[in-house]
Amino acid sequence: MGLRQVVGGCGLLCAAWGGWLLLQQPAPWRIAGWLAAAVVLHDGFVAPLVIGLAALIAAVGRRPRGVPRAALMVAGSLTAVALPPLLRPGAVANPTVLPLDYLRDWLLALAAVALFTLGHAGVRAVRRRVSRRP
Repeated sequence: MGLRQVVGGCGLLCAAWGGWLLLQQPAPWRIAGWLAAAVVLHDGFVAPLVIGLAALIAAVGRRPRGVPRAALMVAGSLTAVALPPLLRPGAVANPTVLPLDYLRDWLLALAAVALFTLGHAGVRAVRRRVSRRP
């Protein structure tokens, strides 16, 4: 048995366990509907957007493309993690549930990713200029 079969078997076991846990919930159809909506949102919006941006970056030219693509992947991951508190703003009954300013923190994290990416690109440009000098 190869590594691929072992990993696939582990994935099937995890999926079966998740399905069993889903059926133990009081309203499994609501959770299943939410999961189905997440798949539709990902396949219908997020994946085409990422593929389109990657194609746009690739079309720019001979510039280094790995860092901007990685920055987009990090920004997308940060957005996916931040979406639940961002989509449910407003007061909650328990103020300790969502005690932070998630919109501000999400924007700061995206700004940090953008600054790091621009800084990395600037360092690479300076290194290229320095290495071209005789």
